[in-house]
Amino acid sequence: MRTREVGDVPDLLHRLPADVPGREVMSWVRGGDGLVGWGRAAGIATCGASRFSDAEVWWRDTVAEAEVHDEVGLVGTGPVAFGTFAYSVDSHEESMLVVPRVVLGRRDGRSFVTTTSWSTSPVSDAKVPDTQPDPAFPGVVSFADGALPGPTYQSAVAEAVRRIGGGDLDKVVLARDLLAEAEFPIDPRFLLRRLAESYANTWVFAVDGMIGATPEMLVRLERGLVTSRILAGTIRRTGDDHRDLALAASLARSSKDLEEHEYAVRSVADVIARFCTSVNTPESPFVLHLPNVMHLATDVAGRLTNGGSVLSLAQALHPSAAVCGTPKPAAEAVITELEHMDRGRYAGPVGWIDARGDGEWGIALRSGALDTDERRMRLFAGCGIVAGSDPSSELAESDAKLVPMRTALAGAERLAGAERR
Repeated sequence: MRTREVGDVPDLLHRLPADVPGREVMSWVRGGDGLVGWGRAAGIATCGASRFSDAEVWWRDTVAEAEVHDEVGLVGTGPVAFGTFAYSVDSHEESMLVVPRVVLGRRDGRSFVTTTSWSTSPVSDAKVPDTQPDPAFPGVVSFADGALPGPTYQSAVAEAVRRIGGGDLDKVVLARDLLAEAEFPIDPRFLLRRLAESYANTWVFAVDGMIGATPEMLVRLERGLVTSRILAGTIRRTGDDHRDLALAASLARSSKDLEEHEYAVRSVADVIARFCTSVNTPESPFVLHLPNVMHLATDVAGRLTNGGSVLSLAQALHPSAAVCGTPKPAAEAVITELEHMDRGRYAGPVGWIDARGDGEWGIALRSGALDTDERRMRLFAGCGIVAGSDPSSELAESDAKLVPMRTALAGAERLAGAERR
């Protein structure tokens, strides 16, 4: 395995080779920086309650056996594995870590390429691909309800609010899925480019057919510094800047949204405090502006004390109240009863880890899972439900959260036409 520095490559997603199978395309990119990978040099699939620990043991053993020539020495150089984990211990979907054959990265204006081979022959340096042609458009895309059609989802929200009012729990996150079917196979490269163009403030990811643009960083570990970005509390944008500023101010004052946000922040900060010293948790959230919605957001930071890896931190943090609820056991029971679906890898950790244990793991939100029939995807969205939640408003919020993947697949004009019909 060898990592070498190359000339600046500001357009990582445009260098993903067109001849690599879609499920072997990997990405973790935000604002031009990050990592992309392709091919499979090694990997592990895990499941159940031990899915994180099994993957961590495999990664440690893999790194220990690797012959590494890292000429760059940045976080993310040398051995790197991309990963995606199922939300639930009971999920039928496998979790996995994958070591690409080639990783192309960019960080702080420096670009590098890592080539991996597990054979005994010398590693051949990978050439940085030229800018690739535009991926094929998937053609006409149709959408259909998944497990919970709109009215049924509203009924589930109403039931959750009733149980919250009865004291069964404080908050629960209820998700719904949407089924997409395209005229032609869906190329992850097509989705990644469109998501990156429209949602520059998100981490655009792809691992084994799990594709999306998440605004939420579950945990980053870099040279001992732990950071997490928590999002909870959402309002849909109107497209009118003046109106949206007023909506942002109302979001920042909303008792319902502030309550939802506080549960999520507390669930993360309490875990980080077990691993870190000097934990900094701001007293008030800020409003994160995205093209389709605005969120209440809080960044928590601390200094790692126990030498754990970013993957062990992700395991400890998952699931936070931002994707589950609180108290966690009660929320998980309500999710199982009311959602009527397997979330798969939706709302699970997605990201990467390097040989030092540093890395970045987001939450797989604003995402979809590519089917083995590559013309089909399941898209997902979820909303935090608290005592003040309104079923029709939560349905509208879930629709807003589906917009990034729907428009990436179908285009805004086609989508608008379908909605008018």
